[in-house]
Amino acid sequence: MTTSTDLMIVAMDMRSARPVEPGDLSLALAGAELVDLIGKEAVALRGDRIVPGLLPATGNDLLDEAAATFVREEPYEQVEEWLWRRGRGLSRTYLAALERDGEVTWQRRRWNPLRVTRTAPADSPVRHGATERWEAREPVLTTLAAAVGIVDQPADAALEGTDEPVVTVLAAVHDAVMELDAVRQRRAIEEAAFDNVWRGE
Repeated sequence: MTTSTDLMIVAMDMRSARPVEPGDLSLALAGAELVDLIGKEAVALRGDRIVPGLLPATGNDLLDEAAATFVREEPYEQVEEWLWRRGRGLSRTYLAALERDGEVTWQRRRWNPLRVTRTAPADSPVRHGATERWEAREPVLTTLAAAVGIVDQPADAALEGTDEPVVTVLAAVHDAVMELDAVRQRRAIEEAAFDNVWRGE
């Protein structure tokens, strides 16, 4: 499968210290797509700008869709700009694709079997492949998972030998997630201040 699908499955399968934010996951999924497209030589990086190549079919609808979104005229698009554009609602898109392919099951509460509580990956070869890659602590997958808070950030040494364009993408994902978190914190402060005004504090 793809790095993005593996990341989505890991996000559903792993218990993290805090809930994974859909926006963070969407940015990381876009980064995973870009990493895979670099690996397929469908795209290259010139500094931090995405230079599209040919558009061969990848065999994956979502990757093909991602490849079709690249700006194909100079000066081309910066990685982080593309992550924000491509990442909008992407976690929902991946969840819908997994549901369509029968790769997701719905878990129910034991005391109330009529109430669905969360989705989980189905027991399938796709899940097994993602689990094997995760248990092997594959550096790219682990770094993307760390960006959304599933695990602690791996040591820099974990990415030794990783191609520079891939490292550039991973750094851009981290920066975008940090920026999104800062936006959430600002909104929370503004909302708290607004509530205080209404309470007369």
